[in-house]
Amino acid sequence: MMIFFSMFMYMCGLVVFSMKRKHLLLMLLSLEFIIISLYFSLFIILSFYSSENYFSMIFLTMSVCEGVLGLSILVSMLRMFGNDYFQSFNMLW
Repeated sequence: MMIFFSMFMYMCGLVVFSMKRKHLLLMLLSLEFIIISLYFSLFIILSFYSSENYFSMIFLTMSVCEGVLGLSILVSMLRMFGNDYFQSFNMLW
């Protein structure tokens, strides 16, 4: 039952990610939601097989690093362009 809930969370995150592709902050939030759903399913599977949770801690550390990189890109875009819409600036300019 919990695995289906995790899969539903993952699919909702993918839908939001594909619908809000022009706004960087909403894309980052949906990516973090996808990572949380993957962490939840990994935790359920590892607890079902009564394995160690060491791998889940490594996964959580890597997802935090991914979130920090996304936020640093967001801050640099806000400082350079003033907003985080992809249409407001030209990448080839």
